Amino acid sequence: MRLLPEAVSSAKPESAARLLGEFLRQLRKERGLALRDVAPVIRGSVSKVSRLERGESPPKPRDVYDLVRFYEVYDGEQMYEVEALLRLAQDDAWWSKYSDLTPNWLKRLIGLEDAAVRIYSYENHVVPGLLQTPSYARAIITNGMPGADPVEVERRVQLRLDRQRVLNTAQRPVIIAMLDEAVLRRPMGGPEVMCEQLDYLLQIATYDKVNIRIVEFESSASYAPSYPITHLTFGDGGPSELVYVEHIDSAMYISRPTEVDQYRHVLARLSGATADRERSLDLLKDAYAQYARRARLSTG
Repeated sequence: MRLLPEAVSSAKPESAARLLGEFLRQLRKERGLALRDVAPVIRGSVSKVSRLERGESPPKPRDVYDLVRFYEVYDGEQMYEVEALLRLAQDDAWWSKYSDLTPNWLKRLIGLEDAAVRIYSYENHVVPGLLQTPSYARAIITNGMPGADPVEVERRVQLRLDRQRVLNTAQRPVIIAMLDEAVLRRPMGGPEVMCEQLDYLLQIATYDKVNIRIVEFESSASYAPSYPITHLTFGDGGPSELVYVEHIDSAMYISRPTEVDQYRHVLARLSGATADRERSLDLLKDAYAQYARRARLSTG
């Protein structure tokens, strides 16, 4: 097996870990070995090997070199690529300055967003983090952390805004965001904040590669899950896709093909029931107009 030189040279920390993990997985498969056969090589469990192969955390050099030796990889170019990916996987990412605010599951999501070529999501409570305005993000964070230090709140807001840098590049991923209609009707932060947020959604919906769709109440009753789902697709040569399901204070990452298929089917059924682009824009405009009227009344 050869790694693609262009993939190695352009890999970000998260995608480098995934590429390296996929390479190690292929080496193991080519030798007809199971996870349990190689776990003792890195002094760990089957789950440790599995996490390493899925690129779920920065790989430890000792584990990687022990596995490469065990697999008897002697090709100089392959070793150069392994070492390059190992260095990249351990590089500090931009979000490292927020390490005190980000649990491991969130760090991984941010890295995956940076590496994705498509982000396909359903959100039933709030506007997705990648599409939030500063005031809207501040309202969510303040509601969830009553009494929090204002400095910490602002750092969390800035982290959310920094995540949005992926939208401001020529290589931005395709964004397909399905929002439950309840997201539009829930006055997060008050009328003025909602006006700003909805106006931003109307603007960003005109961007290339961005598609915002509304799941109306009638449809959500039959097809919508009770929790947010994000399906991420990658093009870096590693595992091609995974699903992220967020809970209150944790998250679940799903990469097994059969399980990913189940969630892909849920999103596909929901997509078929969402309003089309024109209707979705009309719903956004209608919600904006209602909040604008409330804002005028409150200031009049």
